[in-house]
Amino acid sequence: MKDIESLYFVGAGGIGMAALERYFLAQGKRVAGYDRTPSDLTAALQREGVEIVFDESAELIPDYCRDPHSTLVVYTPAVPDDHEGLCWFRSHGFEILKRAAVLGLITRQLRGLCFSGTHGKTTTSSLCAHILHQSALGCNAFLGGILRNYDSNFLLDTHSRYAVIEADEFDRSFHHLRPYIAVVTATDPDHLDIYGTEEAYLESFTHFTELIQPDGTLIVHEGLKFKPNPAPSVTVYSYGRTSGDFHAENIRKRNGNITFDFVTPQGSIADISLGVPVDINIENAIASMAVALLVGAEPEVIREATASFLGAKRRFEFWVKEDGDHGRVLIDDYAHHPDELRASIASVKDVYPGRKLTVIFQPHLYSRTRDFAPQFAEALSLADSVILLDIYPARELPIPGVTSEIIYRDVKCDDKVICSREELVNTLKNRNFDLLLTAGAGNIADLLPEIREVVMAQPR
Repeated sequence: MKDIESLYFVGAGGIGMAALERYFLAQGKRVAGYDRTPSDLTAALQREGVEIVFDESAELIPDYCRDPHSTLVVYTPAVPDDHEGLCWFRSHGFEILKRAAVLGLITRQLRGLCFSGTHGKTTTSSLCAHILHQSALGCNAFLGGILRNYDSNFLLDTHSRYAVIEADEFDRSFHHLRPYIAVVTATDPDHLDIYGTEEAYLESFTHFTELIQPDGTLIVHEGLKFKPNPAPSVTVYSYGRTSGDFHAENIRKRNGNITFDFVTPQGSIADISLGVPVDINIENAIASMAVALLVGAEPEVIREATASFLGAKRRFEFWVKEDGDHGRVLIDDYAHHPDELRASIASVKDVYPGRKLTVIFQPHLYSRTRDFAPQFAEALSLADSVILLDIYPARELPIPGVTSEIIYRDVKCDDKVICSREELVNTLKNRNFDLLLTAGAGNIADLLPEIREVVMAQPR
């Protein structure tokens, strides 16, 4: 990296890529890249000094990125292999690395605190980063969500020895990392379009634990199906809601707040309050606080930072939150796996018992819909009312016979409707609802400003 003067990012508008771009800008490198479409994020990156184009023509690659001896090319697997710019770099002898491989280089330079799992990794990594950022330890953080405390997915501290990283299992990306501390939050099967079988998916997490540095640490949620296999010198801890080396005791829920005592091998930290008070965040906070404690964060800092944490955008994010028994409520959540969706729905019902919940769900990927349609239907059946949108394809081509209908037909609640994304706002205007939850990893979030207007127009 000392010889690298510039970096070119193919897929520069991805949230994970953006964190790397900002990191290397801070290192004094020149940074450029390509993305398919402009966005708020690409506009922000351009203002910060990243030169981004939206045409894949190789002619638009800037001159300072045309020397293979001084330029590193970083790409995301979401970009097709026949991308013109990527092909030009390949044919001219450039070193081309996946985003994950570059993160792997960083974990060899700093102490990587790597959070993995089917779900929970964005929240746990974000909270840990927030705690360390508030402490004297500091951190560099590369996250998969925008932290609402900082309006960024990237934190920089040139004096810190720690890097907090969201370790993504998609395309086995997390196998590039060399964690100092690794966390595994969940191993419910996902990305079967990549892995093929549940066994292969579980094996990928086993291999991840083998990559932990000697004398490092592994923290694993209790009851997971995979078999960790760290080196003998790695210290292994368990965590869970009410059992494990790290767990919660004396959980109290009152007036929309959640407080508990954090039990650790070194003793207890009393009266932890969650800044985002939903049930699932009890376990998320335990994992985050365990890592922060092990690297030396002070108990009082942990307590204060956990209470001030606002969460990541699109992770149980309140868009409307009125007080009172009938106050308007709109929550958005990134949930795109059946277990995440089930947990999100259960969390809303836990916070607002006795109220009617309408869930708007946009399935993400044809393959995931095909593989988990019954489980999605089961999760949605926990709601009182369901509005199901068309599948958001992302990187995939359609699969014959796979539509939202294969979920819809098995949803058990009586009040259900299926509609296109374009029809959603008008559909909402013609329906009565109480609590509203939008869920999915696609582009449903782009409609939230319009959905909020509909919610605020609801009579109370």
